[in-house]
Amino acid sequence: MLMMIVMIAHFGSAQTDSIPAEKPKKFNFVPLPVLGYNIDIGFQYGVILNIFNYGDRSRYPDYIYSIYTELSRTTKGSGINQLFFDSKYILPGNIRITADLSYLTELTLNFYGFNGYDAIYNPDFINQQSPDYKSRVFYHHDRRFFRFTTDLQHHTGIPNVNWLAGIGYFSFDIASVNIEKLNKGKNEGDQLPDTELLFDKYRKWGIVSEDEAGGGTIPSLKVGLIYDTRDQEANPMKGIWSEALLFYVPEIAGNHQFTYAKLSVTHRQYFTLVKQRVNLGYRLGYQGTIGGQVPFFMQPYMITSFAKVTTTDGLGGAKSLRGVLRNRVVGDGVAYGNMEVRWKILKTQLFSENLYLAVNSFADAGKVVAKVDLPGDIKQKLDADEIFSDYFDPGSEQIHWTAGAGFQIVYGDNTVINFEYGMALNQRDGDGGIYIGIGYLF
Repeated sequence: MLMMIVMIAHFGSAQTDSIPAEKPKKFNFVPLPVLGYNIDIGFQYGVILNIFNYGDRSRYPDYIYSIYTELSRTTKGSGINQLFFDSKYILPGNIRITADLSYLTELTLNFYGFNGYDAIYNPDFINQQSPDYKSRVFYHHDRRFFRFTTDLQHHTGIPNVNWLAGIGYFSFDIASVNIEKLNKGKNEGDQLPDTELLFDKYRKWGIVSEDEAGGGTIPSLKVGLIYDTRDQEANPMKGIWSEALLFYVPEIAGNHQFTYAKLSVTHRQYFTLVKQRVNLGYRLGYQGTIGGQVPFFMQPYMITSFAKVTTTDGLGGAKSLRGVLRNRVVGDGVAYGNMEVRWKILKTQLFSENLYLAVNSFADAGKVVAKVDLPGDIKQKLDADEIFSDYFDPGSEQIHWTAGAGFQIVYGDNTVINFEYGMALNQRDGDGGIYIGIGYLF
């Protein structure tokens, strides 16, 4: 909100459709504060810094390279440490390189089970005022996640078609929520009960096997083809961006447990509705397993050719189905779609850089199309006080729908500060959510 006030205070009266920079600048720096609060993980504080090197600006709004970094902490110990680099021009032959180095500690990562609506979400289990209350963190577990990825892209010789090749290394340390740590310093009325959480039950029932329950090491290879005719990457007014990617996990580099392959296909297209002002975009995607068995902690990982976002979990949440609970829709195969209209309502300049304000409206949808196989003897493993229908509703999965709207501040044509609200259209997906982040969804 402070950033918005500062920007609005500097608005000029000009609202033309094209505003050149008064004095070309090589670098564009955009620092943003990170502030938040959650009763269980505490206060969040930190900073995001987005740096663009435009050189002599002859390629603007394209850049020579960009660096995105986020450092944030919560007072209970969750944290984000991310460094992302992207450039089309520093390697010989203008081979594009994108690289991500991240370490994420999440004390309460969302976990709702598998196969969408087949897994029951009961809000009374997390409502302290309900007689069925179990814990505010009943649908969570602890995750410490190290990620390093590097992707290369270059022309194939066919117009607008690039090849992609990449490597990745992922390390997961998984556990149940550390109740003792979260309760430290809390008043008695705010403390969490020491009880079994859904993740603990899934381990007990054998749905999450002991081989994968604690996490593991995932080395990966990625190859694919990309078709790209966008006129601009941050917010295209026209063009297509489609890709088909194969993600393979071999039994190397410390991985002796998991070998599998996934296919990800995504099509995005953009249309101009009002010249330089209003555009429409849509995204259709599919991701599914084509071989091997995927550990539960990698099932939500969304495969893409450009993963600038800190968390690529889904479906559900800020980067997939806005308004659906994060990781609500997890399966062996998922399909999804997004459509939104974007309107640049005001254009001006700030500190010799282009600036515009925009609003958008959107609708999202997703569904599990290939389900995770569950053990056939779950009912026999339930304790006396556990009821099967409290946790499972086999065969009930259907499309998860959301709708919402947002407001964007776009500085230098590439830094998009995005405020969105999404509402789930089915109460089994939660009550909706407010999202503040960097970049449009697609």
